[in-house]
Amino acid sequence: MDSKKMAAVGAAVFEYIRGEEEAFCASLAGAQATVPGPAVPPPAKLWGLNGRQQQMELRNLMQWRAFAGARLR
Repeated sequence: MDSKKMAAVGAAVFEYIRGEEEAFCASLAGAQATVPGPAVPPPAKLWGLNGRQQQMELRNLMQWRAFAGARLR
């Protein structure tokens, strides 16, 4: 390819990339304008909370049994 064609291809690629960047920035600006206030937190996952609570209770019971003879109460 001669230098004129290479320059035209380079300019076309540059313009395409610049256009994509401008479109992306415009979409970000539009998205920021439509974002409402604080988001609503997701609902609590009751099965996960219950599982963690049972693990903590079991650990607590094991500790009490391990220290029962040490009179640390």
